Amino acid sequence: MIKNAMTVDVEDYFQVSAFEKIITRDDWQSYPHRVELNTHKVLDLFEEKNIKATFYTLGWVAELYPGIVKRIVDDGHELASHGYYHVRVVNQNPAEFYQDITRTKALLEDIGGVEVKGYRAASYSIGSINLWAYAELERAGYLYSSSIYPIKHDLYGMPGAPRFKFHPNEPSGILEIPVSTLKMFGKTFPCGGGGFFRFYPYALSSWALRRMNDVEGQSGMFYFHPWEIDPEQPRIAQASRKAKFRHYLNLDKTHRRLECLIDEFSWQRMDETFLDMEKVAAER
Repeated sequence: MIKNAMTVDVEDYFQVSAFEKIITRDDWQSYPHRVELNTHKVLDLFEEKNIKATFYTLGWVAELYPGIVKRIVDDGHELASHGYYHVRVVNQNPAEFYQDITRTKALLEDIGGVEVKGYRAASYSIGSINLWAYAELERAGYLYSSSIYPIKHDLYGMPGAPRFKFHPNEPSGILEIPVSTLKMFGKTFPCGGGGFFRFYPYALSSWALRRMNDVEGQSGMFYFHPWEIDPEQPRIAQASRKAKFRHYLNLDKTHRRLECLIDEFSWQRMDETFLDMEKVAAER
C-alpha cells in the first residue's frame, strides 16, 4: 500500500493570512490562545490511530509553548519550520526571509533537540515571482520545502508548477513537495486538505486521494491546522464575509472526517515519505 504524508501547520486561528489585514501581530496576545489545546488534541488523535506526521511549527508558537514542540518530538513525529511570524514570503525580501528561516530553524532545533529538515511557507507563498527563496532555504540548511500549491487561487498558487516533487534548482539541491492536486479535464483541482477538505464532501476527498495512489501511483500529501478541529474558537466579527465562510465552514465536521481519512489510508511523516524515496532512488 502506498504511504501518504500527513502534515499539520501549527498556528492559531488569529494568525491566518485571511485575517492579517484586521489582526496585527501586536494584537495576538489580546486574543485567547487555543493552539496549545488544539495541537494536543491532534497529537492525541494521532497517538490513538498510531500514525506519525510532520508538524510545520511557527517559531512564535514554539517559543510561547515549548511543551508542544517537545511532545511532537517525543511522540515520534517530524518537527519542521513554518517560519517565525507567519509572514508570507511575497512580503519579504531575500535578507528578511533568510533571517526568518534561520531564526526559526535554530529555535526549533534548540527546543526539540532534533534536526529540522523541512520548511513550509505561510499560505504556500512561494511561486513564480520569488523562486529565489529556494537558494536561501538551501543556504540555511533545509533539505526540502512544501511551499507550492500548483493551483490558481486568490491568496496563493502557482498553476504552472509540477504536481509532484521536484528540484527547483535542477538537477539537485533542495526538494520541493507541492500540495496534492488532481488533474482532470485539462485542469488541476486541489485535493490536499485545508479548507477544501472542509468544503468538499468527504467522499470526494477520499476518491481524489485514492485515484492519486492507485491510478497515478503517487504518494499524496495532506495538510490541516489545529484550529480546524475547533468549532468553539472565537469568531472574528470584523472579518469579511468570504473570509468567515472559508475559515468557519464545517469546523464541527473536521475531526470526524480526519478519523475517516486516517483509517482509510496509510500515513507517515514527510521525510519518510519523500526524502527516503529520494535516497533509495539515488542508490539505485
